[in-house]
Amino acid sequence: MSVQIDALDRKILAALQEDASQSLDEIAKVVGSSKTPVWTRIRKMREAGIIGRQTVLLDAEALGLEACFFVLIRTSEHEADWQQKFLHALQTRPEVLEAHRLAGDIDYILKVRVPNARAYDRFYQALISEVRIHNVTALLSMEEIKSTTLLPIEDGAQENGNAP
Repeated sequence: MSVQIDALDRKILAALQEDASQSLDEIAKVVGSSKTPVWTRIRKMREAGIIGRQTVLLDAEALGLEACFFVLIRTSEHEADWQQKFLHALQTRPEVLEAHRLAGDIDYILKVRVPNARAYDRFYQALISEVRIHNVTALLSMEEIKSTTLLPIEDGAQENGNAP
């Protein structure tokens, strides 16, 4: 079910993505509306699932999680039982920040945050003890060039090819 959102909704979403701790008054001022319609729209977008949970972004390096690995996984197992065990293993490991199933030669890619290479090895050993994996390649990120949680919310006219 697709929910229709208009330009004001997009402005509200952009303001929330930038800083969800803003008051309704602040958001209303930024988007050029009043508090009650902004609150109503936010509530409707929450109910529709457009707005999920609110959280706080933490600085991984400041917390000692200095190593970011991208883990490429190939498997020869594709049965439902194996997939269920694998997904459970990923979901229970706090080091796994993201996990994606891919099309192509690589089956899965994980984004893993740990303090150092030794901690990554502990993660790796634990993972392969839980599920059978055909091939694992770990790539250490040397520098994070861009990282954002902001989705590219564009004007609806541009999305439909009706841009001026």
